[in-house]
Amino acid sequence: MLGNFNYCNPTRLYFGENALDSLKYELQKFGRNILLTYGGGSIKKSGIYDDVIKILNLCGKNVIELPGVMSNPTLEKLYEGCELARKNNIDLILAVGGGSVCDYSKAVSVSTYCEGDAWEKYFINMEEVNNKIIPVGCILTMVGTGSEMNGGSVITNHAKKLKVGRVFGEDVFPKFSILNPVYTFTIPKYQMVAGFFDIMSHIMEQYFSGDDDNTSDYIAEGLMKSLITSSLIAVEDPKNYEARSNIMWTATWALNTLIAKAKSTDWEVHMIGQAVGAVTNATHGMTLAAVSLAYYNKIKSYGLKKFARFAVNVWGINPAGKTDNELADAGLKALEDWMNKIGVVMHLAELGVNESMYQDIVDGTFLLEGGYKILTRDDVIEILKASM
Repeated sequence: MLGNFNYCNPTRLYFGENALDSLKYELQKFGRNILLTYGGGSIKKSGIYDDVIKILNLCGKNVIELPGVMSNPTLEKLYEGCELARKNNIDLILAVGGGSVCDYSKAVSVSTYCEGDAWEKYFINMEEVNNKIIPVGCILTMVGTGSEMNGGSVITNHAKKLKVGRVFGEDVFPKFSILNPVYTFTIPKYQMVAGFFDIMSHIMEQYFSGDDDNTSDYIAEGLMKSLITSSLIAVEDPKNYEARSNIMWTATWALNTLIAKAKSTDWEVHMIGQAVGAVTNATHGMTLAAVSLAYYNKIKSYGLKKFARFAVNVWGINPAGKTDNELADAGLKALEDWMNKIGVVMHLAELGVNESMYQDIVDGTFLLEGGYKILTRDDVIEILKASM
């Protein structure tokens, strides 16, 4: 492994069918005023809402509810949450939902007491947080983002046609997260498989960087193999506890900063996918799926040995008699076959993208270093065309 790094992850996890029992213990650490954030109401249909409210009431908490957090949280929703948190002197934000609700809650936590405009300060200028941060706890109902154990947050500004992700420091990580795989059983299949690809993309975007012998890459390969096996089971049997628990655990370790250690990382697929999401409001994981194959085919010659390794170590392709280029192609074909099997979106046109949107998508795509090739704006156009 090359370079120097430090590692700290302050989030405490409670995992398993009885994980919610630990909520009352965690609530003792925080004040009385709780901001309960959640999405469109599915937690009420599933009964999770009632279970959480019962515990909050037993612990004597004053609960202020903030429902309606959308799959791509907007700037307007962020401002609404900040106003509510300030008005009620919130001591803890409790996010109950998927990655979007967790992402949103972290954005509210850092933005509520921001002096000036939080969008400009924290999401555009990427300034350090220098104000009071409201602690966050998560009860996860959908897997994919890894937001339950990281400092990531993504906010969409429709007026600017921008969807911007910010990775905050460890002081913004959730203080605790409750992970019960059973809570993921009732998610619609489309959202479920979008989450599966989001996990895969997180791992690949860290894996496809660097060329040293790195322990992080061996961990990434194991996570990808576990995800591939369990996802194929889950699409046939969504209530298979073993498969769904493995996927939930894989999602957490895919993006809790561990496998990024000593890696330069390549987040360009996310940059393009988020730009597509800003224009179309499409489901995040599906925007990543639609552009990934075109992107990796574009850069594979620059990181050929890693793509060849991907084919052998992740997909089990026999290297005998094959060149690195042939192995790289076989690995990407195996990825494509798996994507088709689980049922993700394979083309941007399926998400409503047309040629008139290309310029807005390019304008909203941040071009990053860290991968095997730094893209140009023309490269992004070529990837969009190849993804249609």
